[in-house]
Amino acid sequence: MDVKLPKRAQVVIVGGGIIGASTAYHLACRGWTDVVLLEKNQLTSGTTWHAAGLVTQARGTHATREVVQRSLAIFKSLERDTGFSTGFVQTGTMNLATSPERLQELRHQASVVRGNGIEARLLDVEQTLELHPLLNPDGLHGSLLFPGDGRGSATDTTISLIRGARQRRVQVLEGVEVLDVTTAQGRVTGVRTAQGDIEAEYVVNATGMWGREFGAKAGVDVPLQALAHYYVVTEAIAGLPRNLPTVKSGDEYAYIKDEAGALMVGFFEPGSYVWGSRGIPENKGFVQLPEDWDHLGPFYEKIMHRMPVLEDARIRLHFCGPESFTPDGQYHLGEAPRLRNYFVAAGFNSVGFLSGPGAGSVLADWIVDGRSPLDMPETDLGRVQRHETNRRFLEQRVLETLDESYEVHWPFQQRTSARPFRISPLHRRTEEAGAVFGELAGWERANWYAPSGVERRYEYSFDRPNWFEQSAAEHRAVREGVGVIDTSSFGKLLVQGRDAVRVLQRVSVNDLYTEPGRITYTQWLNEHGGIESDVTITRLAEDRFLVLSGPATVNRDLAHLERAIGDDDFCTVADVSGTMAMLAVMGPHARRLLQPLTDMDLSADGFPFGTSAEIDLGLGFVRATRVTYVGELGWELLIPADIAQHVWDVLFDAGQDLGIKPVGYHAMNSLRTEKAYRSWGHDISAGDNPLEAGLGFTVKWDKPGGFIGRDALLKAKDAGISRRLVQFLLNDPGPLLFHDEPIFRDGELVGRVASAQYGHTLGAAVALGWVSAPEAVDRHWFQEGSYEIEVAGRRVSAHASLRPLYDPKSERPKS
Repeated sequence: MDVKLPKRAQVVIVGGGIIGASTAYHLACRGWTDVVLLEKNQLTSGTTWHAAGLVTQARGTHATREVVQRSLAIFKSLERDTGFSTGFVQTGTMNLATSPERLQELRHQASVVRGNGIEARLLDVEQTLELHPLLNPDGLHGSLLFPGDGRGSATDTTISLIRGARQRRVQVLEGVEVLDVTTAQGRVTGVRTAQGDIEAEYVVNATGMWGREFGAKAGVDVPLQALAHYYVVTEAIAGLPRNLPTVKSGDEYAYIKDEAGALMVGFFEPGSYVWGSRGIPENKGFVQLPEDWDHLGPFYEKIMHRMPVLEDARIRLHFCGPESFTPDGQYHLGEAPRLRNYFVAAGFNSVGFLSGPGAGSVLADWIVDGRSPLDMPETDLGRVQRHETNRRFLEQRVLETLDESYEVHWPFQQRTSARPFRISPLHRRTEEAGAVFGELAGWERANWYAPSGVERRYEYSFDRPNWFEQSAAEHRAVREGVGVIDTSSFGKLLVQGRDAVRVLQRVSVNDLYTEPGRITYTQWLNEHGGIESDVTITRLAEDRFLVLSGPATVNRDLAHLERAIGDDDFCTVADVSGTMAMLAVMGPHARRLLQPLTDMDLSADGFPFGTSAEIDLGLGFVRATRVTYVGELGWELLIPADIAQHVWDVLFDAGQDLGIKPVGYHAMNSLRTEKAYRSWGHDISAGDNPLEAGLGFTVKWDKPGGFIGRDALLKAKDAGISRRLVQFLLNDPGPLLFHDEPIFRDGELVGRVASAQYGHTLGAAVALGWVSAPEAVDRHWFQEGSYEIEVAGRRVSAHASLRPLYDPKSERPKS
């Protein structure tokens, strides 16, 4: 069939599934009608056509729950607009607890989702059976009911969205394969197809399981991998009630819903397999994979026990189709960090139907307004590590994503596949010291240290974990003596050239016109005043700077800085993270440890806080920077990789009489949370400005040349503050906090916990949380009133503070 392509369009969307259709529809609703959607096969022919149709709000983060809430609103309103039904029916979802641990998880989940205003009700066994009489109560401990959940038709919803888009003059073309994406000067310029080229200002990659291959055409890393995914549909069952709540049973790896008088049973079972990892076969639409009863049979037997009516039901369909999963279990939604106006919406981990309408609306708002309407660092393309698109890595890691989907989601749970990969130059030394490793951005990192006789493994719990006392001892070593943290995984960007200072001045809110040997803490903002990066910058020389970033944020920070370098700027930036080890030597005895090992004067006057210098240490030289992320006296040591083990040995040989201890990242987080130090991606991100985040002290409003985001930040300052990042300490030393727990002020829901750890010095769980006021208020409002944080269904009173609860005047780091 001949297809007549337009020569140009404002937006080209590639992919005709529910997410591409939603993006087109919502762009048109915002008045952007010069939009073309291209589908190489037929609409819905990727994975949309075989979606089970569940709509469940119990997602893993605050923002992804907000996306589903957007979807729910669309399911309920779309037919009125287009005249075509989505098939949505509100039935509720019932998550079963078939073990005490699962019930504990559901209690925490019930509290967390209330932070989004989602109704969730814990039911006992009798109440559960009353709502779903087909369940076998054997081993049942209760359930968590989400009354607002439901189900619908993925195909019908997509067609309805397409109809709404076409009614607003969006062009939707099938049978057009996009062969390439054209770019110029770091920005998309259009697409190339077999039928011709289309110039475009924006390109959206909504290609589903083809997302990795299609992204690679434009040099954009989109790690995802298709896996075999199963469900079974029975023949009609006589007398089956209609519109029962959907049942999800994690311990049986299955969900069940009634459908046209029959039952659909879907599985998130361990032991799936990858499909198309070397490239999905050409022009494959409506893919169906082979049945495998040998694999699925044991899981089906388990769910038959839970719902005995299945035992006598004949099976009409045993379906296996590919679904794309990502390394971290979060989808990719947003702009590519190194290619302007290239947006990705892919890798939805089998939640594309329930998230798709909302994700499309988010993406449309983002394109039109120039920023995301939701703060979603967890889906940001900038989090992607290069190795995550490696076929062999994906084949291992995404299988674990599926394997763990229906398991209990424990606090501090560690991934085990595709490890070890990136290791610190000090890996051997930390391992010899008893390190129990976690992984972040591919890096093996010592999370805690097991003393002799203690097994080096995690025992997961919602209560105090097996490593609680070990981490507490490490915490106390830093507060009372001296501890050493291997921070080699932190990102390091070398910025140099004649105009390096000018470039950094432009992106930084703080003033970088300092003397060489000074370190500056600063944020980099977007044009809307949101925090894109949170970094420290050391001026090494007049034309040379070192930017320290987090392991998971260094790629996006590098991309942000590269974007800021103009054509006329003589400036380069290079990621030198792997060339240096880094040790944080922290605690009141840090000076006593280090001074005998160097000729440099480390006194408070000789080496003031905020300074950096190359010093001799042991038999070599390191860069020592007097700074802290734990709230104590200390130095960060940047060490050439080839002498890192020597420096470790020198420190630990000299520190025996001082009680020196190796310290892991769990303790580092408890220390930094007590001091209310922020973490990008947890406490702050692109939707927050420095004034809201309590970082106004870094902003130099009148520095020469200003900074990106200054005008927007001035407007925010004039408008006043109506939301604020606040530190909290529970008044009960027993409960633990993790993240996303709802915060109440005088009985009203006002916010949620962003990050938390147990404060071993403060004596209870400590958290940083976002609190919203009904209008712009004085800063004292955020500390006044009666605060409670809900933990697993129980509200616990908490003390709120805008100043750090530990060492509020920061006297200890400057001692």
